[in-house]
This record gives sequence, structure tokens and C-alpha cells, in this order.
Amino acid sequence: MSWIDFSGDAFLVAFLLYCLSFIAYMIAVGGKRWSNRNPEGHTARWGKIAFVTAVVGWVAHLTFFTTRWIGSGHIPTSNMYEFMTFLTMAIMLAFIVVYFIYRNTLLGAFTMPLVIIIAAYASVFPSEVQPLIPALNSIWLRIHVTTAALGEAFFAVGFAAALIQLIRVVDFTSEEKAARRARRWTEISLVIIIMIVGFLVAVFAFRGAGYEAKFSQQVSVENDDGTSYTKTREVTYSLPPIVSPYKSEVVAVQSFLGMDEALFEAPSWMNGSNAGRKLNTVIWSIITGLIIYALMRLIARKPLIAVIHPHLTDIDAEDLEEISYRAIAIGFPIFTLGALIFAMIWAQIAWSRFWGWDPKEVWALVTWLFYSAYLHLRLSRGWQGTRSAWLAVIGFLVVMFTLVGVNLILSGLHSYAGV
Repeated sequence: MSWIDFSGDAFLVAFLLYCLSFIAYMIAVGGKRWSNRNPEGHTARWGKIAFVTAVVGWVAHLTFFTTRWIGSGHIPTSNMYEFMTFLTMAIMLAFIVVYFIYRNTLLGAFTMPLVIIIAAYASVFPSEVQPLIPALNSIWLRIHVTTAALGEAFFAVGFAAALIQLIRVVDFTSEEKAARRARRWTEISLVIIIMIVGFLVAVFAFRGAGYEAKFSQQVSVENDDGTSYTKTREVTYSLPPIVSPYKSEVVAVQSFLGMDEALFEAPSWMNGSNAGRKLNTVIWSIITGLIIYALMRLIARKPLIAVIHPHLTDIDAEDLEEISYRAIAIGFPIFTLGALIFAMIWAQIAWSRFWGWDPKEVWALVTWLFYSAYLHLRLSRGWQGTRSAWLAVIGFLVVMFTLVGVNLILSGLHSYAGV
């Protein structure tokens, strides 16, 4: 067995252990209501089992990272599959660090689903080892990407704690406008997460069914001397085409529910790499996510936050805010080093300039400015409670857009990350 094959098995073991850890956390949080004799002891026992399982999963994940590095000959952070698996491992490391500081079992119950979703998201991308392009063959790549991802990992833990806080403080007794608005937006936050799950369900379901659609697309290619020419390339979809690539023709489309052709064409301003296919995937994620949410609401017969809220009543909301703030405060200087300072050093070496207004660079700066504002408003302006929690939630959405959304709408020097 090669190192690459062994690394793939180690990642599968890590993923399964993360799932088991999440189940144990659910038992720790939800099962205490049925443990009449010693509910606190029940939570502590199952919380410990869940945490140990998560740590063992992280060790397996670290084994994946190390063996893939050995097998490929370069640090496995050069494409979306490798970066997302590293980000998952970094989030687990951030969670372990924060857990040892605060010992909060509930934090694991919300962090583990995020870890599982991102790990599953990584599995959507091709996992084959790809040769490094010259710009990526630098030690500064290793330093830049790993530190930026570690900073984002602490932002993810801060997001999880903030989301718990928002659900914890929801007021179901009041019908005032502010209370209804808080309930509505907190529920929408959960719907967005479910849409990400919907993306995974849709992709793996149609892949399992062997679905495929192909288009022939005209693309413009620019030469080094500034001249350009048009060439034809084939774009393959693994989901039924609601939207086709810009300036494309159908090669072959499998029929699905009578859908033999795309409903509309991707707009021209979406010039990111494979923008049409990605937009199609986003639409399917929304559709599938809404279907899953509707089924969950049908089963629960009430908003999802109303299902979760009773399990959080004995948690101090101020403690959750403190956890969120500390996680972001730890992640911010790490992100500053990785996403800005080390990134500019690498840009100077790779492209002979520190800053070039590339879309990824711009959105990394937007992310940094957002969290700078978060820290300023919380420390200097007294933005605490739900206001700081919402900033933590929105901030992580900005992070995810920087990682994924920029490749959909914009093109630039970081387009290789979407391959």
C-alpha cells in the first residue's frame, strides 16, 4: 500500500470518528433530560467520551496529513481538497485548545457538525495528488496557507460559540418586533447551514446514481503578450443542469424529471473558474437544503431553534460570549500573519509584487477588516451580548465566501484553488 492510499484510509477513519464524537455529544447534551438519577454525571461522562473520540479522530487526521505529505512530496494544501481537509484539522485543533481552557461540552456539540460538514465538503473535490505549479512551489506557501487556515479555524470555533449564544438567548415568550426578528434571523442562520448539508446530499446522491451532463463552452484565453484567442472546452456536470455554462452548447444531458436541457445560461459577469457549474451547484444546494429543512420542520412541527433551545437553558450566555471572543482574539493575530503578512511575502516572491488587488487578496483584507471592527466594537464600544454574537456569525460567513464564493463570481491568480 502506498502512502497516498494509506492517507486516504486515515482520513476515512478520522471522518468516522468525528461522526461518532458528534453522536456522543448529542447523547451528552440531549440525554441528560432522560437521566433522572444524575443528569450532570451523564453529561460529564458522555462529554468525556465524545472529546476523547474527537481527539483520536484528530490524531488519525494528522496521520492523513503527514502520510499524504510524504507520498506527494509537498505539503497537502495546494488545491481545494487538500486545503479543506487541512482546514478541518485546524478547526479540530482550535476546538481542542479552546476546550482545554473552558471545558464546555456544548461547544463540541456545535463544533463537530461544522467539522463533519467541511470534511464532507472536501470529499467533493478530486483527491488525486496534483503537481505543483511554479507559484505554489515555495516554503512561503506552507507558512501562508497553514497560518491563515489556523486563524480561520479559531474564527470557526468563535462562530460555533456565538451561534449557541444566539439560540440560547432567543425569547419565545415575547411577540415584540425585536424578539420576532431575533427568532427569524437565528432560524435563517440554521437554514444556511442546512443548505450546505443540502449541497453534500445533492452531490453524493447524483454521483451515486452516476448522473452526468456535458457542455461545450467557448472560452477566451489570454497570451503572455496580451493577445487573446478563443478555444472550446468540455464542461462536465454531476448535477442536473438548471443553469448551463456561459456561451455553451449541449453535448449530452441525462434526463432527470423531464429536465433534458438547462433552464437558463450563466450570466457573463460570473467569470470565475467553471462559474456555470458552480452556480448550478449553488442552486441545487439551496433547493435540497430547503427540502431537508421542510422535512425537519414537518417532523418537529416547530422552528428548529425551538427544538434546540430547551437543551441550552442551563448554560450561561455570558460564558458563551467569552468563549467566542477568546477564540476570535486568538485567531485574529494568527490570521493577520498568515493571510496578510506572509501572503504578501509569498506574492512578492511568486508574482514580484506585494499587493495586486487579486479577488482573494481583497477578500482576505475584507475579512481582516471585519474582525478588526469586531474586536474594536466589542472592546471600545461595548458591543457585547447578541450584537457581538451576530458579528461573530457574520464574520465566519465572510470567511466562507472568501474561501468558496470568490471562486464562483470572480477570477484571478488564486483560481487554481477551485480545481
